[in-house]
Formats: sequence, C-alpha cells, structure tokens
Amino acid sequence: MLPHSSNASGSHPYQALTPDVVMDALASVGLYGDGRQQALSSYENRVYQLHLEDGAVVVAKFYRPGRWSEAQILEEHTFSAELMEAEIPVIGPLALNGSTLHHFGGFAFSVSPSRGGRAPELDDPEVLEWIGRFLARIHAVGAAKPFACRPALDLQSFGTASREWLLSHDKVPLDVQSAWAKASQEALDLIAGHPCLTSAARPGDVEREPIRQLRLHGDCHPGNILWTPLDSPAASGPGPHFVDLDDSRSGAAVQDLWMLLSGDRQQRTRQLGALVDGYEQFREFDRRETALIEPLRTLRLIHYSAWLARRWSDPTFPINFPWFGSSDYWQGQVQMLQEQIEAMQEEPLQV
Repeated sequence: MLPHSSNASGSHPYQALTPDVVMDALASVGLYGDGRQQALSSYENRVYQLHLEDGAVVVAKFYRPGRWSEAQILEEHTFSAELMEAEIPVIGPLALNGSTLHHFGGFAFSVSPSRGGRAPELDDPEVLEWIGRFLARIHAVGAAKPFACRPALDLQSFGTASREWLLSHDKVPLDVQSAWAKASQEALDLIAGHPCLTSAARPGDVEREPIRQLRLHGDCHPGNILWTPLDSPAASGPGPHFVDLDDSRSGAAVQDLWMLLSGDRQQRTRQLGALVDGYEQFREFDRRETALIEPLRTLRLIHYSAWLARRWSDPTFPINFPWFGSSDYWQGQVQMLQEQIEAMQEEPLQV
C-alpha cells in the first residue's frame, strides 16, 4: 500500500496537506501555481482546482494514504488512458515527467486538466440516451481485458466484509444492533442466492451463463458526470464528460447504469429504457442484469455505512456527516434494508 503521511501530534494524515504543500507538490512536477486554489468536493481523497502562472487550470488529486496500492492507482490511470485514446470523454490524469502518478511530502498525487460542466438533466430521455451511448463505449473498452490488481464489486467485499466490520467494531448502537444485524443478514442471504450471481455456465445454455464481469467506471452517479450543453463554447465539446474513476472496479455493466435511476418504478423503467436505447447503439445489454439492480443498491447501502464508520477519524467526516452513527440513523438503515428485501423479491425492471 502507499505510505501513510503523519505528523508529530499523530493527527489525521491529511492535516499535513497544507496549501503550501499542495503548491510545492505541483512545482515538483514542473507546474507553478499563481496562488489560487480551491478545494473541490471530495471526501475519500483531497482534490484541488489550481490556477497556473501560464493561465491554465488543473485539478490535483491527493490520494488517501493506505487506500489503494500504487499498482492499483496506475491500473486506473491506464484504464483512463485507454478510454481517452478511444475518444471517450473521460477526464484522466496528465503524464508529467513520464508518469501520471507522483509523490511529494508522503502523499501520492495526480494532475488532470480542469473541465467545467453541470449536472445532467436525467429527466430528459435524450440526455440519458446520450449517456447510455458513452457508457457502452466505456464498457467496450473495459471488456477488452480484465483488471489485474483492482478488486471486483462483489458480495464479499461490499456486503459481508462491511457488515462484519461494523458489528465487530461495535459501530451499531446496542438498541438497534439486533434489528440491523438481522435485516442486513437477511438481505445478504437473498443476494447470495440470486440466480444471476450463482448460475454456473453450461455449454449451449445461454440462460445459465454467468453475468460477464468487466472493467467499470464503478461510481457512475450524476455527480461524476459533467454535462456540457449543445450551445456551450467549451472546447471539450457538448455532452457528458465522465470524471473520477477512483472507484473503478470489475463488475456487471448495470453497475454503471443503476445509479442514474430515480423516482417510482414507472419513472425508473422509463429512464433505464432510454439509457439502454443509447447503450445498444454500441454494445448489447444483457437484460438479465436488470435483476442485479436492487442487490447492487443493497450492497452499496451496507458498504456506505461501513465507509463512513471507517473514515470517522478524518475530521472532514464528522463535519459533513453529523447525522451518522446515531440510533436514528441506524433505525433508518434498518427500514431501508427491509424495503430493499422487499424490492429484491419483486420482478426486476423490464426494458
């Protein structure tokens, strides 16, 4: 793993990442800021927009110490480079001094060009279809070869391990612990028995062939898509621009589609239909994967609670998530898990 940065007081590593350290890190790769820097919204890493003396604007990402190995980060960078080479609008890191990953002051960091944009209008079927076309192109590249170092999005890592960690570290209050443990185990048992996850391939039996795993964006929620309208003068061109492949993993293609769905069942069916209409202009979509939407949503729900608990020593988390950890929070999680148990037993969305 990448080394941890520390200071004499034993405080969180990111407390050593001062504005001066950020500027010095940039200078170490030959980029010189004019003093203007803005922290961008990011909890897992620290990300800054910086103006350079030559008028350019870049984004520097300082990776959370100890989270990914150097090989795993570089594998993400390689995937981004493959996507950009295929002329897919992904914002990847710049190669500076022959490398996309750099080290300074105990931190690993990368530098990317800055791109503007707004959140996509996900109620517009044309926007969804456009996004679907690019997701298919991302997946066509992602299917060309597997990750060697980055993990898969699976039941064990997102569900079972997250649940066990929360319970073994007493993160669930005693007055809710029994109910949450019961609901989370019931949910994971349902996922473990899911036919799309457990079917074994048989020669000539297409229905029982396992769902194909491929390299994904991994965290394709609306906040990671910058939309540039048709009438924009931006040099990057109109349409979606995908950012932040930090959570890139192997998994089913539908993982990159379901987080773009919202509303009631009718609305979600309509949205998924528009995404798939665009998707299938470039790549076939396996309809069996719609049955994975609710299991994937359930895994993310459990993983998210564990993620917040694991990061609680980072001062930015108590500030931005003050509601986390209370009995009310966990009671709400029990209710959501119960709703997910019902949802996983319903018929999947049809497209």
